[in-house]
Amino acid sequence: MTPEQVLGIAPRVLSQAQRESYFNDGYLLLPEIIPPDWLRRLRASSDAFIERSRSLARSDAIFDLEPDHRPDAPRLRRVSNPDQHDPEIWAYCTESLLGDIVADLVGPDVKFHHGKLNYKWARGGEEVKWHYDIGFWPHTNYSPLTIGTYLHDCGPEQGPLAVLPGSHKREPLEMQYSDDGQWIGCLRDEDLARHDLTRAVTLPGPAGSLTLHNCRTLHASARNESDLGRPLLLFTMTSGDAFPYTGNPLKPQHDQTMIRGRRPAFAHVDPRPCPLPPDWSGGYSSIFALQQREAAAMM
Repeated sequence: MTPEQVLGIAPRVLSQAQRESYFNDGYLLLPEIIPPDWLRRLRASSDAFIERSRSLARSDAIFDLEPDHRPDAPRLRRVSNPDQHDPEIWAYCTESLLGDIVADLVGPDVKFHHGKLNYKWARGGEEVKWHYDIGFWPHTNYSPLTIGTYLHDCGPEQGPLAVLPGSHKREPLEMQYSDDGQWIGCLRDEDLARHDLTRAVTLPGPAGSLTLHNCRTLHASARNESDLGRPLLLFTMTSGDAFPYTGNPLKPQHDQTMIRGRRPAFAHVDPRPCPLPPDWSGGYSSIFALQQREAAAMM
């Protein structure tokens, strides 16, 4: 569906002004919209993942660990596909108001793509460089969005999500490859220099706040230099008529599951071209490991 078609449908949760702001700016921040009971359940799930990680010495298909992770001092970067490893998280994805909020922005038919839990650990949790998501998992249209839940209060010093308003309208999308053709998962310095980053907006918020950004919106986050972690539960969802061009390297169990509505009979294909990622059939870890390898190679 086009934005105009979506706006023509009565909203379920969001105001019309919020929907228009999303389509104009490419993002939304919804402070303290998640009820306390869901937060309690999600925090318990997050704590359980941390406890499970204590027994690991290296990253695996589920847990992405920082280099100095230890059993007595765990430092998680990411849990991949938390929705398929904890039923409470999948229940949150399907039974909470998340699906209705996404429906207000992509149309009544909402499909799940993947989930992750990014921790950005205290005292040095790694930065994420400026990038846009659709280059990692291209779709037939640009409806995909990522919705993040702050499990705890997130202040400016904890490395909250930062977005560049209106960047989702830029044409064409830059290739997230180095000069020698290596995938780096972020914009090259010369491409980033063409964007006015003085207009960037950071999105701190109390526990229970949601961040939403379109798959074309440039975004990043700074290192966490505080004494508090910043666990952020992320789900990517799409309109029902959006279909991936490439396989998902995270191999999510719930990929393509309908969250709201029903599966449409036709795909919606956006005429604007979409850059492709590399062949990840040999495996994929996380954007953290990818970007930090790229940074190390440039030192």
